[in-house]
Amino acid sequence: MKAVVLREHGGPEVLQFEDVPSPVYGAEDILVSVAATALNRADLLQRMGFYPNPFPQGPEIPGLEFAGTVKAVGERVTTWNVGDKVMGVVSGGAYAEELVLHERQAMAVPTGMSLHDAAAIPEVFITAWDALVVQGGLTSGRWAMVHAGASGVGTAGIQIAKAIGARIIVTCSAGKVQSCKDLGADVVVDYGSQDFVAEVATATGGKGVDVILDVIGGEYVDRNVASLAVKGRIIQVGTMAGKPLPFNVGSLLAKRASITGTVLRARPLDEKIAITQRFIAEMLPLFGTGALKPVIDSTYAFADIAQGQEYMATNGNVGKIVIDIA
Repeated sequence: MKAVVLREHGGPEVLQFEDVPSPVYGAEDILVSVAATALNRADLLQRMGFYPNPFPQGPEIPGLEFAGTVKAVGERVTTWNVGDKVMGVVSGGAYAEELVLHERQAMAVPTGMSLHDAAAIPEVFITAWDALVVQGGLTSGRWAMVHAGASGVGTAGIQIAKAIGARIIVTCSAGKVQSCKDLGADVVVDYGSQDFVAEVATATGGKGVDVILDVIGGEYVDRNVASLAVKGRIIQVGTMAGKPLPFNVGSLLAKRASITGTVLRARPLDEKIAITQRFIAEMLPLFGTGALKPVIDSTYAFADIAQGQEYMATNGNVGKIVIDIA
C-alpha cells in the first residue's frame, strides 16, 4: 500500500510517499481501506518531531482520523462486516491507503453521508464533545466559551453547544466572525479588536461562563479564569501559544474553579473505546437529524498533502481540511 512515511522531521518536504506492507490485523481488529483523512494540528507537530511515533515497531505514518470501507475483519469481530462504511480516530497511520483499528473504535458513517465528508467528523467532534460535555459538564442553558472558534474543534464545539441547548461564546479573527455566527454562536469575539473578558461579562450579566475549551494557553490562561463563573471549568486541549507564561494559581481559589489538561491521542485503548462508544450513543444520531454536520474548508489530493499542511499552518481555514486518499 502507499503511505506517507516520516524518515526525518522538519518542514512539509519530509512528507515522503513510500510503498509499505499492509498493516497486520488481530482477532478483534478490522482492516480498513481508507477513502479520506483530515488534517489536524497534531499532524504538523508530529512532522516537526514533537510527537513520538505511536507505533515504533513500524514506519512512522502520521494521521489521526479516517473514513473508509472495511476490507477484512479479525476472527472475533462481531460489529462489522466486509464492505461496511466506517470512520474513526486512531493514534496514527491514517495517511495511508489501509489502516487497522480495534472494532469498537470504529463508528458507522452516517446514512447518506459521503466518506469524504465523514473523514472530517471523528477527531474534532469527539474532542469538542469530550471537553465541553463529558469533562466540562456543559448542559442546556449553561454558557461555554471556545477559543479558535473557526477551527475544526471550534466549529464542532459551536454545533454541539447549540444541539444540547447551551449558549456559546467564541473567539476568532476578524475574517472568520461571520462564519462562526452562521454556525450559531451566540457571541463572536474578534480577538484582534475586542477583549473577550469584557465581552463575556456583558453577555452573561457578569456571571461568567461555565466551561471554557481552550487550544491556546499562554497569556489566555489568566484571562480565562477571569471569564469563569463560580465553579467553572477550563478544559485545556492545546497550547498553540507555545512557550508557557507565569500563571496566578490563586485566581482559581475564590471561584472554586479548575483547569483540566486533556488529550485524546495518548489515552489507553480501553479509554478510547469507552469515549467512542459513548459518542456513538449520544452524538452520532445528531448527524442523521442535521443538528450536527462536518464543516469542510478545503480538499487536497493525497499527492498534495504537503500543500494541505502548508495551508493549515497559515491558520486560514474555517473547519476541516480533507485529504482524499482513494
